Amino acid sequence: MRRRDFIAAVGGAVVGPLAARAQQPAKQPTIGFLGSGTLEGQGQWVAAFLQRLRELGWIEGRNITIEYRWAEGNSDRADELAAELVRRRVDVIVTYANPIVLAVKRSTSTIPIVFTAAADPLGTGLVSTLARPGGNVTGLSVEATDLGSKRLELLRDVVPNFRRLGIMANVGNSASVLEMREVQSASGTLGLEVKTLDIRQAEDIARAFDEFKGHADALYVCIDTILFANRIRIITLALAARLPTMFTTREAVKAGGLMTYGPSFPELFRRAGDYVDKILHGAKPEDLPVEQPTKFDLVLNLTTAKALGLTIPPTLLARADEVIE
Repeated sequence: MRRRDFIAAVGGAVVGPLAARAQQPAKQPTIGFLGSGTLEGQGQWVAAFLQRLRELGWIEGRNITIEYRWAEGNSDRADELAAELVRRRVDVIVTYANPIVLAVKRSTSTIPIVFTAAADPLGTGLVSTLARPGGNVTGLSVEATDLGSKRLELLRDVVPNFRRLGIMANVGNSASVLEMREVQSASGTLGLEVKTLDIRQAEDIARAFDEFKGHADALYVCIDTILFANRIRIITLALAARLPTMFTTREAVKAGGLMTYGPSFPELFRRAGDYVDKILHGAKPEDLPVEQPTKFDLVLNLTTAKALGLTIPPTLLARADEVIE
């Protein structure tokens, strides 16, 4: 072989693989999404998150991959599902609900974690400070000043002779306990008698209603994974007992609860997309401050009100962000 041909052949052998390697597409970032319930029940929240990602240039199946896991209302599965996502070496994990967030935090101290909705993230140890979270966890809080008292005032506007309140909370969930205490405090200010029912598992719900009989004019259901997953059972039992209900999510009111007032969960999930975008572009969770809710929704179920013989004041209807009929 002539010297010129040899050099050309060797050069092609070296340059060829290098060029092919350079043309190989970079590995797509993978988002791990760990939901507390089901896609059917919380699909609107996921849709808001995905929409914001698209607006930021991240399209599932094109330049990002999303690994979904669903606890289906069972917080005990959270550790197992979180470990699965860690083994998949995802680039960031998105989750919500305090028990689930804590499970993910236990599973990894290196993969960035974005919580879309957490109660008292500072007090429950999710972050070191709100301004500089530290570690690998940051996200959005569902805390809001005087939220419990505002919800009770709304119930008082609708429920005649409202003097006794039943509070249903999962005592195994720090967020649920925190809310229960806030509502108890607000009840005292408003002069309401309070009966609390401690829930630890779905089987406790029917017993709770037996204990509520004759002791409550309305029922306040605190934020919780188990209570959300069993919202239809709670609503059915509440309607049978003719108890007006205050929930923390629109989904429960859509299923037949009387009303909700609180942070817009679709909006929180939408804003979580911004956190993920920043992290995928190199930002560290420890440098991204925890943010508070900015959009609050009042949702009323007029059909449920009529079934309970309640009249929603026109002024309240005018204030509502959504009226379900």
